[in-house]
Amino acid sequence: MKIENVKAQMRKGILEYCTLQVLSKGDAYASDIIKELKNAELIVVEGTLYPLLTRQKNAGLLSYRWEESTQGPPRKYYRLTDKGQKVLEELDNSWNNLTESVEKIRTSNG
Repeated sequence: MKIENVKAQMRKGILEYCTLQVLSKGDAYASDIIKELKNAELIVVEGTLYPLLTRQKNAGLLSYRWEESTQGPPRKYYRLTDKGQKVLEELDNSWNNLTESVEKIRTSNG
């Protein structure tokens, strides 16, 4: 087993959830989302994030708006939709259940 592959799959599995969490705090530009994910040590590049944002937008979880920038072209700011907020709440419950289950396994004496 290649440990790096397992770690990459774990990060990939929670990336969509974490992106919704970032956006639950307010509208964000893609580079702001990347910065927050990197600060949390979830290494993300634009080539990974943009397809994810497009999938979430197409699923009705996100919307976006264009905003003029003083430093170049207009920027696309993403926000959670009502549906995205409901999905995030479901994912929060799932995450809490999953982490409790994993912790039980980690701390059990067999």
